[in-house]
Amino acid sequence: MPDTPGSLHRAAEIIQKYDGNINRIQFDRRIDPGTVFYEVTASDESYRKMTGDLETIGFLQTSLKPLNFLKFAVFLPHRPGALFEFLGYTTSAGANIAYIDFDDKGRHPDRLTVSLNLEQNREVELLLDQLKSRYRLEILEYDTTGKHLDDTVFYVRYGQAVRELIGESEDSFILSFLADSNHIAQELMDRGCDPRKVFESVLATGRTMNATSGDAFYADVQQFTLNEMTTLFCFQLPCGGSVFLIRACDDMIMVDTGYGIYHRDIMKMLSHYGLADISRLSRIIITHADADHCGAAGFFAVPSFMHAGTREIIRTNNRAYGSRNEDSVLEAFYTKMINLFSQFNTPSDIRCFGEPTGAKQGIFPVIGTVEIGGITFDVLESLGGHTFGMIVLYSREDGLLFAADSVINFASLSKERADYSSLAAFLVTSVNVDSERATRERRALLELAKETDEYLEKSNKRCLICGGHGAVSVLENGKLVPVGTIERYEARN
Repeated sequence: MPDTPGSLHRAAEIIQKYDGNINRIQFDRRIDPGTVFYEVTASDESYRKMTGDLETIGFLQTSLKPLNFLKFAVFLPHRPGALFEFLGYTTSAGANIAYIDFDDKGRHPDRLTVSLNLEQNREVELLLDQLKSRYRLEILEYDTTGKHLDDTVFYVRYGQAVRELIGESEDSFILSFLADSNHIAQELMDRGCDPRKVFESVLATGRTMNATSGDAFYADVQQFTLNEMTTLFCFQLPCGGSVFLIRACDDMIMVDTGYGIYHRDIMKMLSHYGLADISRLSRIIITHADADHCGAAGFFAVPSFMHAGTREIIRTNNRAYGSRNEDSVLEAFYTKMINLFSQFNTPSDIRCFGEPTGAKQGIFPVIGTVEIGGITFDVLESLGGHTFGMIVLYSREDGLLFAADSVINFASLSKERADYSSLAAFLVTSVNVDSERATRERRALLELAKETDEYLEKSNKRCLICGGHGAVSVLENGKLVPVGTIERYEARN
């Protein structure tokens, strides 16, 4: 929309004319002086007429074409009207001046420096032809990728940055993503956050995943012998949750899968550790629906076992499903964003654990069992603090507690992993959909680990706490301490 008095009123008049109800409006000149976001409820016919009128007057954005950026120096004659004459050419070309600089007492008293945003290649060429025939020019920069656009077209730049992360996409999809991004920026601005940090955090999330895949992929790895035929592997990925693999003779179970974007890297890593024979993999256990824990499940042709609530979160594409924050704009956007950037691949064979059996471990209902290599795990239903439908795997006899994101050894996280995790915490304000329940879960699981240590004391064993992030740890004086050897795997080596 033009940054002129009455533009907002004119758009609202058209919406009102066709009985549209404005549910949301957001405009901030500090972000982008030419873009206003409206969310409107209307009938299909009203919507058609409304958007038609808005498009007729040039207010409706239906595409996201890169704008051309041109920076040049022009040498103008020193006479009255010289600048006026020059600006006539830029105006007729439909150019939006982003920067202009001239000072006859400066270092270059005869040079005018101009930066322009232009709509089409043809107009750029036409303008240059016109100017070259009349002035001496020096082209300082000419960009058709949109990477050097100024902040007067912020959402164009942002949309292009998103497209670089996800590949070519329809303009309608990108525009919808921009509207969703704007919505969470509006929500976080109401909470006192800097809107620029919101958009930067969204892009940083996708860029960090891209920058740590392929040859840049790495992982911190731990191995534990559970019994004479069973080995546990923990792979801490660069971003997001850990992947666990339990190998026993001719059977393997994977507990959580990491992001989909890392799948090829993980397969290469598994080969490095002698785990390449995926035909031995019989099933995947999904602790919860966040993409960093189940986003690669669809790449494996084996059943994925999960809580029915986890299945519904995947189906609705909303990590707050089933919680008191189910209608949160922040949670809904974050789920869509992270699934998009991380290349979420939905499993085709989903099998759900049952209802509570009546048995409990601590405060947690038992909803099933999992067996591998002579080890039997109780499947425990969480309280829904981190996400609805999260499960925990627990074996008292063998001292194993897969606590998902309810218990994390934060001190063991590298700075890079901690920085990445902070992006999610900022965008949703809390990674737990119910912080009170999350606190209760953590305390109860740590108490369960403590009781297990006491139970195993005579056998000289400890309860291995396998958190959703960070190193496999044990409890020492109430604190989580990494256990065993941690080695670094790097794809480039």
